[in-house]
Amino acid sequence: MTPREPCTAFAEVYQAEHGRLLGYLGRRVGPDEAPDLAQEAFARLLRCGDLERIENPAAYLSRITRNMLIDRARQKRRDCSIFFPFDENRDAASRAEQSWRIDAADLLRLYRQAVRAMPPKTRRVFVLHRLRRLPYKQIADQLGISVATVEYHMMRALARCRTATDEHR
Repeated sequence: MTPREPCTAFAEVYQAEHGRLLGYLGRRVGPDEAPDLAQEAFARLLRCGDLERIENPAAYLSRITRNMLIDRARQKRRDCSIFFPFDENRDAASRAEQSWRIDAADLLRLYRQAVRAMPPKTRRVFVLHRLRRLPYKQIADQLGISVATVEYHMMRALARCRTATDEHR
């Protein structure tokens, strides 16, 4: 190229290469994105500095365009993250099954000790309600006490169980 105004040199390259570059990009990325990428390629060409020193501006512009397409493909591959919705029940950290069984066995042992340590009447009310699943009214009739007394013994029994587990923790 001969020395001339930078704007004139750029205008000549733009006139000569815009159609070819637009066609090339249209085949690569589609007609919707091609004009934007062509504009970006010409902007990069203009930013390179002295356009007069470039021996083959068309080849330089083609290299800029190919590099842009490569960068775009890399960015798409990087952005192609797959997101899965967080399911607390499925993704929550879970303890090993063996430790669950050990904890359950320890808890059962604590409950048995707490039930054995209860006064006889309280223990009987608790066992009838919790193990045999009898309603308070039926327990009261069977033991010859009032429903309020059944409630009282159940509160005492549950308080003892709660105390036993709290001490264990």
